[in-house]
Amino acid sequence: MNKVVSSADEAVADISSGSTVMLGGFGLCGIPENLIAALVRRRITGLHTISNNMGVDGFGMGLMLEAGMIASHVGSYVGENRRLETLVLKGELDLTLIPQGTLAERIRAGGAGIPAFYVPTGLGTVVAEGKETRKIGDRTYVLEQALHADVALIKAWKGDRLGNLVYRKTARNFNPAMATAADLTIAEVEELVEPGELDPDHIITPGIYVNRILVGATYRKPIESEFIKAGLTQSGGAA
Repeated sequence: MNKVVSSADEAVADISSGSTVMLGGFGLCGIPENLIAALVRRRITGLHTISNNMGVDGFGMGLMLEAGMIASHVGSYVGENRRLETLVLKGELDLTLIPQGTLAERIRAGGAGIPAFYVPTGLGTVVAEGKETRKIGDRTYVLEQALHADVALIKAWKGDRLGNLVYRKTARNFNPAMATAADLTIAEVEELVEPGELDPDHIITPGIYVNRILVGATYRKPIESEFIKAGLTQSGGAA
C-alpha cells in the first residue's frame, strides 16, 4: 500500500478543530516542522496537544500558540516559550505538566493498550493530586492513565512508501511511541525510498502504525539555545 501524500497541506487537510494531537520532538530536535506549518495554515482551533515541550516563540508549536490554535497542552517542559507562559498566567490555556519519564510511559501505554499503570514518581506532590494511590510492598505508587490521541504528527529521518521509518540519533525521542498511540499517524521524512531499501534491522516504526507519509519540503533544524563563552578550558587551553 502506497501511503505517500504529495504535501504537508494534503496530509493534514482533514484534521478538525477540537482534535487531540500528539507532536513528536524534544526541544526543537525531531519535530514535524512541515506538518506543524501546514496545520497553522489551516487555522483550526481548540486543539488539545500532547508533546514533551512547546518549543520556542516563532517556530514549531510556537506558531500554533501565536495563531490561537491550542486550548490545552500536556507536556513536561515549557521553559523556552514566553507566549505559553503568558497564556497560562492569563488562564487562556489549560496546561498539565507531567514528569518526563511518566509522560513517555503514558504515551507508550496508550500505544500498547495498557489503560493505566502505577509509578512512584510525583507521590506527595501536586502531580498526585486527585489520583488513586496504592501501596505495593514497602512503597506507595500513583496510578497514571495512558495517553491516546486522535492524530500523531511525527518526524523521521528516512521512510519508505509503506510507512516504515528510520530515525537519526536523538531525533528519535518521542516519535516512535507517539506513532503507536493515535488513531491517525502522519509522518514526515527527509528522505523517501522504495520498499526493501531500508535495512530491516534499522526500522524502528513499522509501517503498520503509519497512515500517511510525506517528504518535508524544507528543514530549518534550529537549536533551542546557543551559548558562547569566551575564556579558558579547565586544562588551560583556549576555549
